[in-house]
Amino acid sequence: MTRPSSSWPYELQIGWRYTRAGRAGRRNGFISFISGVSMLGIALGVAALIIVLSVMNGFQKEVRDRMLSVIPHVDLFDAQGAPLPDWQATAAKVRQLQPEVIGAAPFVAQQALVARGDDMRGVLVRGISPADEAQVTPLAASAQGQVFSLLKPGQWNIVLGAELARQLGVVPGSQVTLVAPNGQVTPAGVVPRLKQFTVAGTFESGHYEYDSSLVMVHLDDASVLFRTGGPTGLQLKLRDLNEARSVAAALGTGLGPEVVVRDWTRTNRNWYDAVQLEKRMMFIILTLIVAVAAFNLVSTLVMTVTDKRADIAILRTLGASPRSIMGIFMVQGAASGIVGTVAGVLIGLLVAFNIDTIVPAIERLLNTSFLPASVYVISRMPSDPQWNDIAPIGVISLVLAFVATIYPSWRASRINPAEALRYE
Repeated sequence: MTRPSSSWPYELQIGWRYTRAGRAGRRNGFISFISGVSMLGIALGVAALIIVLSVMNGFQKEVRDRMLSVIPHVDLFDAQGAPLPDWQATAAKVRQLQPEVIGAAPFVAQQALVARGDDMRGVLVRGISPADEAQVTPLAASAQGQVFSLLKPGQWNIVLGAELARQLGVVPGSQVTLVAPNGQVTPAGVVPRLKQFTVAGTFESGHYEYDSSLVMVHLDDASVLFRTGGPTGLQLKLRDLNEARSVAAALGTGLGPEVVVRDWTRTNRNWYDAVQLEKRMMFIILTLIVAVAAFNLVSTLVMTVTDKRADIAILRTLGASPRSIMGIFMVQGAASGIVGTVAGVLIGLLVAFNIDTIVPAIERLLNTSFLPASVYVISRMPSDPQWNDIAPIGVISLVLAFVATIYPSWRASRINPAEALRYE
């Protein structure tokens, strides 16, 4: 580290000298050790906070991407459940209101039962237009999504989630029956509407909820089966998925109360809110670790002030003000806080950006697997460091370190020179 220039304030020069002398002098070896422990504690706390939040962001991104491979960023539908007679006109109006919208596709969504022999499951049936769906969901645009092209109007084909197909024991070419919730009134009473579909294929998003409960049929077939008279909603893809809430709010205002607009964070509100709450709680818990390490600086500075009583008295007799004395020791404590914070940020970023290499090495060393592929959908440890997490961590650590220096520095400024020099 460089030595402060002689043109700098003497408070900064003396405080920096005390910081270096505290580490090098034999007399102050114990103080040096406590100071080092404080800096190490701050560094480890900051690094742990960055690593944990980066891993949580990574898991959130993995689950979110798998979720958004089959659902849109934003969807809208009539508040009364009526069909959209001209969805192209609605899509054009949406694009005019929000340039963030880069894709639109019509859909029909209804709850139903799918039956195979005696086995029956509740599912969400989504009627789609395969060509338009590829503009909205990554799954439909991928190679796996080519199975959706087998959905032709009037052929009554169906595509099942892979987990649902396994549960029902069906393969492409098998027959399944869809049971619509709104029955047909006959002289014998209300009879449920049934329609037999041919399994055209399966899809696998990697998200269990959708792989086990979502089925796709052609838009026209869904309209006939559920008697909607056309698409009941519009799916939208945005340029930036993180803007979904603001875009949905703007569209809700622009389209009026007769249209309901939902973004993906509302569609999966329980999951989204749980993740946000978990991140906040983890941030608070790990910040307490940083706080404990930062306030260890108090004991370091108290011992330093006791050791430097004679120096303080001499400085006071030479004309140093209590404010200057306070500044000297605040510089010493702040330097430890800055060094610990910077070291923690560097260590945290180093681990967070290389966790995909570090974790497999630890697994090989311990001959174990932290995320077995047979148990977890995600078999690797993801990491996604974000500056909007890292910057507050660094700021909070520095603030805590500065706050911890206030009381010992104030006590140093209150030392009476005559009392301090009496026994020297």
